[in-house]
Parts: sequence; C-alpha cells; structure tokens
Amino acid sequence: MDNLAEILRPKNLEHFAGQPHLLSPDAAFYKLIKAKKISHSFFWGPPGCGKTTLARIIANELDAPFYELNATSLKIEEIRKIVSMYRGSFEKPIIFIDEVHRLSKTQQEVLLPIMEKNEALILGASTENPYFSLTAGIRSRSFLFEFKPLEEKDLEKIFQRARKLIDFEIEDDAKEYIISSCAKDARSMLKLLESALAITKKIDLKTLKSLRPASLHEGSSSKESHYNLISAMIKSIRGSDIDASLYYLARLVAAAEPPEYIARRLVILASEDIGNANPNALNLAVSTMLAVSKIGYPEARIILSQCVIYLASCPKSNSAYKAINNAMKAIEDGVLLPVPNYLKSPSPGGYLYPHDFGGYVKQKYLAKNLKFYKSKDIGFEKTLNEWIRKIKNRSS
Repeated sequence: MDNLAEILRPKNLEHFAGQPHLLSPDAAFYKLIKAKKISHSFFWGPPGCGKTTLARIIANELDAPFYELNATSLKIEEIRKIVSMYRGSFEKPIIFIDEVHRLSKTQQEVLLPIMEKNEALILGASTENPYFSLTAGIRSRSFLFEFKPLEEKDLEKIFQRARKLIDFEIEDDAKEYIISSCAKDARSMLKLLESALAITKKIDLKTLKSLRPASLHEGSSSKESHYNLISAMIKSIRGSDIDASLYYLARLVAAAEPPEYIARRLVILASEDIGNANPNALNLAVSTMLAVSKIGYPEARIILSQCVIYLASCPKSNSAYKAINNAMKAIEDGVLLPVPNYLKSPSPGGYLYPHDFGGYVKQKYLAKNLKFYKSKDIGFEKTLNEWIRKIKNRSS
C-alpha cells in the first residue's frame, strides 16, 4: 500500500478529523467555507494536523483551480504566471503556499496586489506562527488560524478508516502504540502503519518498535502523557525538591523526550519562577538549551541534570512574571498613556540625561503613576532593591 496518508486524505469536511474550533458546524470558519466566502487565510500548527488537507478541501468546496507551492522553492514568476492565466476569467485560482514563514519580503510584496485585487485566493500553512514572519500588509488582508494537535479520538478515527480500507490484524498494545507514539501527527501514524503492513498483515508491538523504537515526543504512554511528566518536573523544581525533579527528568529522558523540549521548559521556568532572585539561572538554562541542541542523547542527560539541580536549589521569585502580567492587563483594560514629549525620539528638549547626574535623576516617565512590580525581596532581588533605594535616596 503506497502512500497511505495520501490515499486516506479526506476530500470533504465531513471526513475531516480534528480542529472542532474551526470546523464544527457552528464554527464561523466552517460557515464561511460552506458559504463560499473564504478570505485569504494562513494556517499554522504542528505537523500532520490537517493544514494542507483543509486547503485542498476548500478548493473542492469552491470548485476552484488549486495550485500547491512551497515557499522554500517558490519563484515569483510562478505566482504571476498562475494569476495571468485566469485574469479576465470567471474562475479564481487558489494558490496554496506551504512553509509561509519562509516567504521573503520581496515574495510577500508580490502577493500584496494579488490579494488586494482578489485575483487569487491565497492560502498558506506553517508549523510556526506566521504572525512574526508575515508583513503587516499581508496580515491586514488575511486571517490567521491556529491548528491544534490532533486528539487521540481524532487519530482513532483516522486509524479506523485505514482498517476499513485494508484487511489486517493488530494486537491491542500495538494499536495503542501506533497511536500514542506518533506525536499527535496523523501522517506519522499512517507512515508507521504503512511500513508495518509492508512486513506483515498481523501487526504486533515488536514489529512496530523495530521500526520506531521510541515515541516521537511523548516521553510516556498515552495513558500518562508527557504533559503530566513535564508538569511534575516543573512543579518539583518550583518546589525546590531536587530528587523529585531528577526523578521526573529521568522519566522523560528514559522515554526519549527530546532534550531541546525539556531545555525550553527550563528556560521558561528560570525566568518565571526564579527571575531576579538569581539572574544566573536564566543564563545557565539558556546555555543548557544551546548545549543539548548540539550534543543530544545520551550525554545531554548530564547537562539537563546539572541545570535541574541548580534551578531546584535557587531561591524562587515570580515577581517578573507577575509584573509583566499586571502591565499587560493594564493595556488590555485600555490604559494607553501618551508618551511625554521629552521621552520621544528625537526629543524636543527637557529630557534629563541620568549619566549627567551621577546615574540617576528624578523625572516623570509616565503621564500617570502606575505600579506593576512588587519585589519578593528574595535572593539577588534584595540586592537590586537595596541598590534602587540607595540611588533614589541619594538624589532626594
């Protein structure tokens, strides 16, 4: 059975698995598709969750010519040629661009007039949030839709479609593994199934593990997902329990959790839960993230262990985390203050340059007094507090 994922790819919304926030009958995006009123749209989310499939289904729903391109090899002339073929025609092509986060600014500038004049419907997909790679002009003319990882029930649905198509036997533990080991990626699940079927029509766990020795990312079985283990490790570090932190780290390492993923979570914790109580925690966590990305297992476990022990041993403060949340909440609540003239660039004058006053001078930086930060007075935060009090008292 060649390319099982392609054979089982659904052709309509009714057979599409997952993304209920976008494609349930009462979802706005579903209604737009059915009404044939789709605007330029970009889909982003993990691999194998249905981004390309949905683009093709939209083309079927609209009964429109469909062109599938990839930003890594895209030539501007390709786009212009497609558009010119349909100029003056009643048909409007759909141009689907995969890996849209790789579009250059020049390529995006070519797309702008096409989108503005509606000469083609532009759809795109990416595993990365395109908000940060697409220009403001592209974003203002389109919608960005996030795709969620497929749930186990979605993968089960796709698996059962394969069973209806192909006659094979599979043991219960093998079926559980084929679903749980695919990192919520339907394409990956079907690839493993396809390869197993090339070997035998009676699939067992041993056969599957000979092809995929460990889960692609979960770090545990479907009954106890990696989210629980990573959560337990983070909470143990936050609680300064070194041995518990190491235990959960070992569980993750033993189940082949990617070291880069563990390290990214440690970087977040270093800032969220330790912060300026020990600023070096962030430095070590970032160094850990870089080191494990270059080294990998088995040695990466040692680097992760060093970082986990250090972070668990640090004084804890979430002052920085709470401070930015408080500031963001103020913005969301409409607290939008004008920037004082003397702080603008270029300044019309009136700005007091702190270095001319020994490092600190009292002046107003906000049009209204606001308070977001409250120190825990823990660890190095206490030193910072003493320093800020000292320079302010000196100038008063």
